[in-house]
Amino acid sequence: MPEIRNYSSALSHRIFKVISLAAEELKLESYVIGGFVRDHILDRGEPKDIDIVAVGSGIELAQKVSSLLPHKPKVQVFKTYGTAMLRAFDMEIEFVGARKESYNEDSRKPVVEDGTLEDDQNRRDFTINALALSLNDKNFGDMLDPFNGFEDLKSKIIRTPLDPDITYSDDPLRMLRAIRFATQLNFKIEKESLEAITRNKKRIKIISKERITDELHKIILADKPSLGFTLLHKTGLLKIILPELTALEGIDEIEGQRHKDNFWHTLEVVDNISENTDDLWLRWAALLHDIGKAPTKKFHKKIGWTFHGHEFVGSKMVFKLFKRLRMPLNDKMKFVQKMVLMSSRPIAIADDNVTDSAVRRLIFDAGDHIEDLMTLCEADITTKNPKRFKKYHNNFKVVREKMKEVEERDHVRNFQPPVTGEEIMETFNIKPSKEIGMIKEAIKEAILEGEIPNEHEAAREFMLEKGKALGLKPVEN
Repeated sequence: MPEIRNYSSALSHRIFKVISLAAEELKLESYVIGGFVRDHILDRGEPKDIDIVAVGSGIELAQKVSSLLPHKPKVQVFKTYGTAMLRAFDMEIEFVGARKESYNEDSRKPVVEDGTLEDDQNRRDFTINALALSLNDKNFGDMLDPFNGFEDLKSKIIRTPLDPDITYSDDPLRMLRAIRFATQLNFKIEKESLEAITRNKKRIKIISKERITDELHKIILADKPSLGFTLLHKTGLLKIILPELTALEGIDEIEGQRHKDNFWHTLEVVDNISENTDDLWLRWAALLHDIGKAPTKKFHKKIGWTFHGHEFVGSKMVFKLFKRLRMPLNDKMKFVQKMVLMSSRPIAIADDNVTDSAVRRLIFDAGDHIEDLMTLCEADITTKNPKRFKKYHNNFKVVREKMKEVEERDHVRNFQPPVTGEEIMETFNIKPSKEIGMIKEAIKEAILEGEIPNEHEAAREFMLEKGKALGLKPVEN
């Protein structure tokens, strides 16, 4: 007999008393299960999601709970899945009737039948998510732990309740969830389970891209994303999901000349940037910043290995990758593209002799994302040589100081030329034409090169000179 543990202290919030009362009135058994129990034991902060299992109708229990709460929250019913959800006390509470499931090979959608609590625990993905606390009067707060999930929590192990081959084949999304939990919690996936993921990796193809992407986001947002990407790589899932990344692995050597392994370098960069930002899309930019290196890799006898234009090629690859994974093709994608495209720019000017002109162009081209770009480039420093590491970071300090100085003086971030197209047309009495664009471009270049200050009078004088060179005559006042 397993030891009975009681966690009444975890159920002190009034919502659990309300659920218990509602279940008693309906003559149902009710339990809180899954993440709430796991996270309470791990002391992972205040819960936002609570899963309730009723041995009977979860929908009826949700409706009863709503009727007992003062504000009568709206109950969302999902009849197809036999579930219901309501929001109360800043928490989402989901109700489901205990059930057992069976699967067809070509779908992760199960055939569902009513079942017991034990049936419901059997269908859970991992032992640490099968822990349940009773909300019933006779044993309120008692833990029901049929698979030793408590011990797995203490040992930091991810393990499936039943045969892992069946668990992962039935619902292949669980393979990604195993890796995601291992990454978020810094747990190890039990050997049998890890081998089962490798055996069943091709089953991931039946999972929707949206579901896959959701798990990838959670892995990327973990404290140390490389843990997850290493497991994805080890199991073969990464090659199926993100072949652009696995294509970076390996070190080639010709005539004694080698290049670094850009795959493992990339994972270091993602970990580095994760120490400084929680921005999902900036972390994606770190993950994808070198994907153009695989298709642009070349060896030249005189100069060795090169990756010319990898930033441009990589930025184009970002669009295809986002589209394939059903990620947003909006400003988020454009931001990642821009970061990949510009990822080497600050590095190229990071020395003591950096010119004002180079810094002006960097600020102008990066616009509001200049800080994000600098954060990415600093994360890109993965050298293990202490002297080089210090030198590179000192060079970036020089660039940052120069940026501050130039921006305060020249105000080039997102600047618009001081002379408008309308002013050019009025000055030379011309209609919209290519000459207007030529003059505006020339003014922009002159400001960025430091030939003229970013001021209206100087820009107007330059406009008159440029117009004259193009054969235009100003209208006399």
